[in-house]
Parts: sequence; C-alpha cells; structure tokens
Amino acid sequence: MSKVPLLVLAAGGTGGHMFPAQALAEAMLDRGWRVKLSTDRRGANYTRGFPKEVEIEVNLSATFARGGIFAKLVTPFAIAIGILMMLAKILVERPSVVVGFGGYPSIPALSAATLLGLPRMLHEQNGVLGKVNQIFAKRVNKVAFGIWPTELPEGTCGVYTGNPVRTAVKELSRVSYRPPGGYPMSVLVFGGSQGARILSDVVPRAFAELPCDLLKALRISQQVRLEDRERVENYYLKHGILAEVEPFFVDLPARMSKAQLVICRSGASSVADISVIGRPSILVPLAVAIRREQHANARGLVDGHGAIMVEENDFNVKSLTKLLNSFFTDPQRASQMAKNAKACGLANATDRLAEEVITLNGKT
Repeated sequence: MSKVPLLVLAAGGTGGHMFPAQALAEAMLDRGWRVKLSTDRRGANYTRGFPKEVEIEVNLSATFARGGIFAKLVTPFAIAIGILMMLAKILVERPSVVVGFGGYPSIPALSAATLLGLPRMLHEQNGVLGKVNQIFAKRVNKVAFGIWPTELPEGTCGVYTGNPVRTAVKELSRVSYRPPGGYPMSVLVFGGSQGARILSDVVPRAFAELPCDLLKALRISQQVRLEDRERVENYYLKHGILAEVEPFFVDLPARMSKAQLVICRSGASSVADISVIGRPSILVPLAVAIRREQHANARGLVDGHGAIMVEENDFNVKSLTKLLNSFFTDPQRASQMAKNAKACGLANATDRLAEEVITLNGKT
C-alpha cells in the first residue's frame, strides 16, 4: 500500500499569505494528499476557513519588523528555536513537498526542508518578491508567482500560476453582476491587515456627501480595525447611513459577490478574489509599501479597465465623492467594469499550483 503523500504549507500571519495557502490545501485534499499548515499564533487567527482535515501546527518564529530593541535582539533566537522544532518534526514525517507562501512564520519550515534537501517551492502572491521569499528564492526547486510579470532573481526556476482563490470564491464566480439601479445597492469596503485607517477616515465622509436619494439606496459593509470600529459605526449612524461595521467578515467573498462596488487596498488576494468574482473596484495601493507591490498587484485590473486606482495621496473625501457619484449614475459603465474585471481573473490558478506540487513530488 503506497504511503499517502504529505504536503506541508508554511504561511505568515496575514490573510494575503493564508488565503492562497487555504486554497491549495483544499485542492490537495481533493487529490488525496494529507496537508499540514505551519504558522505562528498570529497566522492561526486566519485558519477558521481551513478544512478540518488540515493539521494546524503553531510554531515559534519572529520578525525584525515589529517590537522594540529587546524584541529585535530576541528575534534570531526565536527563529533558530523554531527551525530546530521544525527539523525534529520533519525528520519524523518526511513530507513529500513543502510550500512556503511568505511571511516570517514560513522561515522554520522552509529552513528545515532546505537543510534536509526535501522538495520545496515558494508561492509569491504579490508582483514583487517579499522579504522572506527573496531569501529562499534560490534555495527552492521552483518559485510560483501570482502576478505577471514578477521579477525573480537570476537563475531562479519560476512558473506563473496566478493567485489561488478559495473554493468559496470560485463558486461565487457564477453569481451574475447586477449594475447600479433604483434598488438597495451594496458596497463592500475593506483594508486588510495594514492601512485600513485611511479607508475609515475617508470612505464614511465621502458617502455622507452623496445626494440623499442615492444615499438611501446604499447598504455599506465596511471592515475596519478594531480601534476604529466605534467611531466609524457612530458616524454612519449619525448620518443615517445603513452600514455594517466589523473588524472581520468571515463571509467576505459572499459580500463581494453581492456588491455593486468594492473599495479596498490592492493586496494580491483581494485583487484575485475581485477578478475571479468579477466586480468593479476602486483600489487604493498602500503607499508605505517600499517595493510598491500593491501597485504591481493592481496593474492588471486597472490596465484591463476593471478597476480604478487612486493613489493614497489623492484619496480624499472630495475625490472619492466625485468617483462614487459618477459610478452609481452610470450603470452601463459599471457593468462593463464588472465584465472587464472577470476577464482578468484566473479561476484555475489553484489547480495550476496544485499540478506544480504534484510534478515536484513526481521528480523525487
């Protein structure tokens, strides 16, 4: 009896890393593999949507990007301990393939797999390699990337797969878009783990400036940082705007499928979901991203006329109010944007990545 192959996924503590990992986990379970996820405590918060068959391992890791001097001094020791822990686990289980999705929590599993010479690969969601993926790009068998083009180090074996989307997203791609009209209309607003503050500051005030007849027809779903929830909720209430304000929407893909418009940052997973479901969007790339990866992520949707990109410096109440007015009064344009967005989607990206995993396993 042949041994069931084991896939170890290593992913960091943001939805941008975890959602593609979840998508691959679903696909590999369907193909009869065992799947384990290696992450940290922060990443474990994003595992609610993972299939119950996926074994979740919370390991020790750390980042130099957060905390004070003491935290930075401790970071190398935490990473080293995490690597030793993963070495012990991997020596026992000998996974068939290890796939890293970026973020510091992926370092222990990728390091252990590298030291033991196991088949390993990376998936880069953004149009620019993240810091951890830069470190490991030349130390893995291949690098799959989600945005075309993504610049890879010379000598790296790269393959374009697109960004995997979860099963729930693929299923919602069948939901038809309903253009703006004289009925309750939905708008979805979210900012990701970084940079949601400016959306909380600007979006509610821009909605409040819209004509009363249009405002009465709108239903807002806005995902905010926990510390902003009360003030955003109160602002909407004060101005009589129907809005649901939460720190996290478990059913974000479903809300996206019902939306006439999406306003968000251009994180790689967000762009992938928007394009596969096919919804018009206003994208606000994170200005502090030094590699400008969110600009690279947005490029395809914007060039394909499925989204409007607004630089953070230009994202203010006046500019957004003008955009919202023009969007909701031009249903034909909205419909065309939805079609264009869907044309940019790569619904089979998960299958393409899964096949790369299987191929890598077959070469061992």
